[in-house]
Amino acid sequence: MKRLRDIGEDALIDRLVAGFPQEGMIAGPGDDCAVIDPGRGRLRLLKTDAIVAGVHFEPDTPASKVGWKAVARVVSDFAAMGGRPEHLMVTVALPADTPVRWAEALYRGVKRCLDRCGGVLAGGETTRVPDGSAAVISVSGEGSVARGAVVLRSGGKPGDLLAVTGRLGGSIGGRHLTFQPRLSEAEWLAAHGATAMMDLSDGLAKDLPRLARASGCGAVVEREALPRHRGCTIEQAMTDGEDYELLVALEPGKWKADTWPADFNPLTVIGRLAEEGETFAGGWDHFGR
Repeated sequence: MKRLRDIGEDALIDRLVAGFPQEGMIAGPGDDCAVIDPGRGRLRLLKTDAIVAGVHFEPDTPASKVGWKAVARVVSDFAAMGGRPEHLMVTVALPADTPVRWAEALYRGVKRCLDRCGGVLAGGETTRVPDGSAAVISVSGEGSVARGAVVLRSGGKPGDLLAVTGRLGGSIGGRHLTFQPRLSEAEWLAAHGATAMMDLSDGLAKDLPRLARASGCGAVVEREALPRHRGCTIEQAMTDGEDYELLVALEPGKWKADTWPADFNPLTVIGRLAEEGETFAGGWDHFGR
């Protein structure tokens, strides 16, 4: 009998969503957000995400940082489509012996992220898990993006440049709890030649093949060009994950490095999409493959 660890996360998702109709959607399973066309106005973005104690944060992590991370992950996915958050729902599943002050601090972190990034708390759910089980925080919601500005994973072409915002590697040191979703950078990129985009949650070595595959391409990376946090190796920059920076494909004829706003985090060209690409290994897989 096959177990989840035998096939890995991507293969599992492919199996689970096979056969579901996609009518009425611009993008469905397999992109950072689902994209819905309501027929007028801005396009709607739909997203859900969950974090689990012992997997995405340690049980002794300050609750306000947990709340920030839970919401910022969803906001980062809205950014990866070139959009902005609007209404979010938060579900918390906690052991009954969780201190009340922990739950209150969690929601202070939620509010702090919404105050910084935009969007409002529209509701949610509270429930319990068995005593001794891990806490789970799930955030779902909607955002929006202007018509003609949405960027999918699937728009890249051979010859497009590959670039990343910020620096990579070493997120386990604390940055995975405090990262800033790249909303403004993403909107700028959507308006200046981005052909495909996603955020880096599972590591460049895991996420880049997803973008390349969605675009029907391979990818080549210049590893020495990778922008790294101080003390991080190239391997860490490729595989650590939870950087939540943007990975973007850019049309060479439209991209001009000197137009990148000075008040944004750096944007570094790290490679290109190609007809045939290299093989990548490593990065995070929820089922351990």
